[in-house]
Amino acid sequence: MSDDQRSAAAGSLDEQRRIRADKVAALRTAGVDPYPDRFERSATSSALQTRFASLEPGSETGVEARVAGRVMLRRNMGKLIFLTIQDLDGTLQLFVSKADLGEDRFAAVAEVDLGDWVGAVGEVITTRKGELSVKVAELRLLAKALRPLPDKWRGLSDTDTRYRQRYVDLIVNEEARQTFRVRHQAVRSLRHQLDEEGFVEVETPVLQLEAGGATARPFVTHHNALDQEMFLRIALELHLKRLVVGGIERVYEIGRVFRNEGISTRHNPEFTMVEVYWALANYDDMIGLTERMICRAAADATGGYVVAHPDRPGETIDLTPPWPRRRIVELIAERTGETVSVHDPVEQLHAVCDRLGVAYEDWWGSGKLVYAIFDKKVEDTLGHDRPMFAFEYPAEVSPLAKPSPADPENTDRFELFIGGKELANGYSELNDPVRQRAMFEMEVAAAEHGDDEAARTVDEDYLRALEFGLPPTGGLGVGIDRLAMLLAGQPSIREVILFPTLRPEQPDSDEGDEGDEG
Repeated sequence: MSDDQRSAAAGSLDEQRRIRADKVAALRTAGVDPYPDRFERSATSSALQTRFASLEPGSETGVEARVAGRVMLRRNMGKLIFLTIQDLDGTLQLFVSKADLGEDRFAAVAEVDLGDWVGAVGEVITTRKGELSVKVAELRLLAKALRPLPDKWRGLSDTDTRYRQRYVDLIVNEEARQTFRVRHQAVRSLRHQLDEEGFVEVETPVLQLEAGGATARPFVTHHNALDQEMFLRIALELHLKRLVVGGIERVYEIGRVFRNEGISTRHNPEFTMVEVYWALANYDDMIGLTERMICRAAADATGGYVVAHPDRPGETIDLTPPWPRRRIVELIAERTGETVSVHDPVEQLHAVCDRLGVAYEDWWGSGKLVYAIFDKKVEDTLGHDRPMFAFEYPAEVSPLAKPSPADPENTDRFELFIGGKELANGYSELNDPVRQRAMFEMEVAAAEHGDDEAARTVDEDYLRALEFGLPPTGGLGVGIDRLAMLLAGQPSIREVILFPTLRPEQPDSDEGDEGDEG
């Protein structure tokens, strides 16, 4: 938008807000509250559409309904006014006749603006064209909108404004509303699956003394009363495994986690995960649970197992289980033509990285080098037709996972890839307190080398918990936001988070306020 256009839009907005504010003042002068405290609704638009779906055109039902919603469309036909209102599950037409209301009340309806909330009482009818309507006997203003809605054809044309003013986006954008319905249905489905399998939902601390359970840079804060540094959690894992030690053998949490990293179409500094821990299970059991959870979520949220590819218009992804499982070194060989192993000398792996253009640090061991090749050259290629489990990750990059019995330099860990994105991470949990201490100390050493994502301290309380005995346990983490992206067919994580993290708003940015009075 040019400066001239911004100035014109700002002038138009100011004028429209002034006119609406004058209407509020006039209502109050007349003794009418433009913001009443309650309206008793008897039916929603969807309920009426379902109940009277077979009603013939030009019918009267004799059924009175009390409906409420936001005015999205207004047509003034002289002695008739048609208002389309939008409520929680659809739209409905209000049929307003001057003959029914009389001069004064009809004139009051004519003062209703787009965006206003209204409540209406009247008979359910169909018009001569067959439009289900409420023939209004009484209409009450429930909330006066001082700002106009965006142009009904363009909506919010600026993407950043859509995210920043999500409340407006949801009003005018049916796709946005549908996206968050899909997200809600998916989360509800995950809960149902886990509850039915005997898992207990819990809540664990967001403020923590140790930033552990994942490899990520934390947000740091200060607790004044205790005069100590604390961290926003980067994962749910370590507290949940403490609960397994305590005897809650099947446990999960759906919670917000925080990582002090960049913003992109795949990353938001705060996001939602479900983490699940299952005593006496291993990573193979968790793979099966992952399939059950995601397949049920897909069926419940979309009605089937085939979903639109979020990044490739016209393509689909088939979620029908079972999903293929591949070792990461096999995938590296297949995608790059390079044969690598965690047992290769670092100099040999340096040469492979150089050939492939993969950056690395001199202090990295063989396991971290193998993972870097997989991360940079393979991950984006996985799961575009069907989901794929990649497994047998190096121990060097899996400090909380149990070593593979046949090869302790690798672990019984998997990641799930769908559409080139990692959607889940799980493993057989490391429950040997001696080895766990060694892995924590390795993380501290990595931090001393300058790794901003490595843990800087050893979590002594978690080690104490392990010394009381953690049984064989399988663990799993699923990214709720990426799951919602998949099921809603959205290419950006910002589309599935109601209020994503954004850069500060520019003072002259007010595109979302361009109104439409038509």
